[in-house]
Amino acid sequence: MAKSKKNASKRGKIDITFFSLVLILLTIGLVMLFSASYAYSYEYYGNSYKFISRQALFAVVGVIVMLWVSKWDYHIFKRFAWVIYLGVNAILLLLLILPPQVKGMDVKRWLALGSITFQPSEFAKFSIVLIFAALISANYKQIGNFKFIAILVALLAVPCCLIVAEPHLSATILVFMLGIVLLIVGGLPKRYIFGGLGLGGAGVLALVLTGAIGYASDRFKYWLDPWLAPTGEGFQTIQSLLAIGSGGILGRGIGQSRQKYLWVPEPHNDFIFSIVCEEVGLIGAVVIIILFCLLVWRGFVIAMRSPDKFGSLMAIGLTFQVGLQAMLNIWVVTNTIPNTGISLPFFSYGGTSLLILLAQMGVVLSISRSANIEKT
Repeated sequence: MAKSKKNASKRGKIDITFFSLVLILLTIGLVMLFSASYAYSYEYYGNSYKFISRQALFAVVGVIVMLWVSKWDYHIFKRFAWVIYLGVNAILLLLLILPPQVKGMDVKRWLALGSITFQPSEFAKFSIVLIFAALISANYKQIGNFKFIAILVALLAVPCCLIVAEPHLSATILVFMLGIVLLIVGGLPKRYIFGGLGLGGAGVLALVLTGAIGYASDRFKYWLDPWLAPTGEGFQTIQSLLAIGSGGILGRGIGQSRQKYLWVPEPHNDFIFSIVCEEVGLIGAVVIIILFCLLVWRGFVIAMRSPDKFGSLMAIGLTFQVGLQAMLNIWVVTNTIPNTGISLPFFSYGGTSLLILLAQMGVVLSISRSANIEKT
């Protein structure tokens, strides 16, 4: 440990560009969360500040944690890769055994610890990035070996199977895609890439079309035509599209959304981007998308200049997660893909998920201290 602290003290400063982008997205997210949530919060809880006050508290704590983690030597995570991976999967398994932790919901996505509830799948994303980065960096010469690839695929399949059983389709897609991307970046031969993606895509399509996953096939149906159930399964999508369309080019203005007044269900969660579009318009929405793109770009710059393969894979995985999740959320809100119930990073309500996200950004900042880039 003393050696790690000594090495950490010799490292440079954090990447200011990446840090600034995180803070900008976080600030905009908090402003938009308050605007999107106060009517819903007052109607159901009698307190317009219920959601924003809690989210702001977690944001402050999250920034402190991010800066704290950024001072660590990121190699310490490599030592605990197996412990974290096995621990997360044990919690996911426990979640399936226990009765639903959230009252009134049949799904088993949340684990309750007193007054705090969180989704263990949030940790699964980090655990996959960590175990893949650790194993690929230590065995990169074996990436073309079928046996080694089979081991990585098996490690990826375990959390995916546990999460889809909750059921939580969006988190399953995220974890799966993170594993695939790290395999590709790690040097997976093309014959495995195309063959694996082809088989995986065919399998998912077969499950949806045959109705083997009932809730997925229903969402696929209402994605194609939400007006099949305008007051039921298609209601949220319809109201989201109305909000986006009414925002126009410039938007109605911050705080001026009409759809957040109990039209868009729970506007502070997965569909907060529709309220964003209504209030800041197409131009504001494009600016936010550009900010996410810049964050991912800067994370990739840090990854490419990382002094070792482990740091490079970690930075790519953690920043790709943010970009992929943002992209999927925006696609869902605009009805480009079926509704999978996925949150928008830095924007959607959820204190523990925000805290985890900021801690992960701290890992990227830790890597940036050793990256050979100009700190601007």
